[in-house]
Amino acid sequence: MAAASIVIDHAAWRPRHNPYLVAFTVTMATFMEVLDTSIANIALPHIAGAFGASANESTWVLTSYLVSNGIVLPISAWLATRFGRKRYYMCCVALFAASSFLCGLAPTLGLLVFFRILQGVGGGGLQPSEQSILADTFTPEQRGMAFSVYAMAVVLAPAIGPTIGGWITDNFSWRWIFYINVPISIVSLLMSNHFVEDPPYLKAEQAKRKGATVDFVGLGLVALGVGSLQMVMDKGQELDWFGSHLITTGTIAAAVILTIWVWWEWHHPHPIVELRLLKRRNLSTAMFSMVLLGSVLYGTTVLLPEFLETLMGYPAAIAGEAMAAGGFLMMLTMPTSGALTGKMDPRIMLAFGYLATALGLYNMAAHISLGMDFWTASNLRMLQVAGLAFIFIPSNVLCYAGVPREMNNQVASMMNFVRNIGGSIGIAVVSTMVTRATQRRQNFLAAHLNNGNPQFRDMINGMAATLHTQGVGMAEATHQAYERMNMMLQQQAAAVAYKDVISILAIVVLCLIPTAFIMVKPQRGKSADAPPPH
Repeated sequence: MAAASIVIDHAAWRPRHNPYLVAFTVTMATFMEVLDTSIANIALPHIAGAFGASANESTWVLTSYLVSNGIVLPISAWLATRFGRKRYYMCCVALFAASSFLCGLAPTLGLLVFFRILQGVGGGGLQPSEQSILADTFTPEQRGMAFSVYAMAVVLAPAIGPTIGGWITDNFSWRWIFYINVPISIVSLLMSNHFVEDPPYLKAEQAKRKGATVDFVGLGLVALGVGSLQMVMDKGQELDWFGSHLITTGTIAAAVILTIWVWWEWHHPHPIVELRLLKRRNLSTAMFSMVLLGSVLYGTTVLLPEFLETLMGYPAAIAGEAMAAGGFLMMLTMPTSGALTGKMDPRIMLAFGYLATALGLYNMAAHISLGMDFWTASNLRMLQVAGLAFIFIPSNVLCYAGVPREMNNQVASMMNFVRNIGGSIGIAVVSTMVTRATQRRQNFLAAHLNNGNPQFRDMINGMAATLHTQGVGMAEATHQAYERMNMMLQQQAAAVAYKDVISILAIVVLCLIPTAFIMVKPQRGKSADAPPPH
């Protein structure tokens, strides 16, 4: 009877305020958190200079945040249920604001890294909390539009982040990229306190779990396992992967600890993460797809700016502007996808999104070159992301289908966690693939560049003659000609390597199309009322 009353209460429950006002309120903090991450990237050289640190040391400003963020993500659902989702969400906003202020005040790099760890703890709970709030605030038919509001903020923030970060850093100080979070956080806290509320079922679930024992073993295992995994992903390429004892040890530790954690959570009566939800076909399929998709998306987000900056000599700000056009295009397509998700089979939209993304990546692989201009790079990025709105929103809608309402927090936490892990894997793997592919291509090209090749001799002689006419001695001119040819070889090898890697990513996304139809189509007009898995 108690369980039935909770379902009935929630079926009749609606937020007292306009749902879109609630959506705007919770999206504000998520926008701030994503914006802060992209702003920090652009300010790293200034931070390193301020503290007299090396480029490698300054990257801990980013990695410390990502590690603490990654540890909090899988346990945020448990924290929200145990302490109340609204209270937990507001605590995350407050911690994010306070640690941002302390980051701005930090007198040393060590303290800045410590405050960034605290900031990651606060930021880690924002996105999953927002998604679960949206899932409860809107009916299943309206969730597509609700998630489009959230998605627009998530894609707009990184699009404008580098531009805002560069302007603030150049005109004021890198410390202001952290200070600006404080007033936004205060407004977010005031609005959240007034407009956000926990539904009846969540209050009942919180009361039920108050007397439950805390799974401290699960907490410790997930913290150690995810921390080790994030360290491996972040430092793997830099330390030559398994050529390093640190990476080998970290990989073994992460694999063993996370395996034990999965077994422990599966059998614990009150687990931190409800892994038994993976029995739900839609959720398990969506999580599998999100790991691969996150790998591709985060990987390509690194690839194009890296290509523009390292091979074509673009300043970071201009490379960011080339990427920004894709973010603005996604802002336009998100509402369309949200509106269509409530009117047609989301699985068809998901398959279309995968196909469009795969074609966009294939087009990028075909046209990316050392001779392209700014607008070509911008167009390639726009075509690559044109289908993403038709992936993210249908995927979010489908993963909640058939899941009991009291598990909405868990779904949001798990989906954000696997997306971030996929992103970490993608960045690490893609960087390694580019490096290895460049070496292979360089060896192949070098085999054909020797003095026995008439075309090669003609090019060297032509370059040397041109330099000689500019006043360079013939011996020095010939030496410089060989150096320039070697530089051209390295650039061409790298450019072809980028093509190779992007082509592989296109195939990976293409292979995701069948997964859309493994999922079950949500029943219109019905919400989940199934009991939680036991």
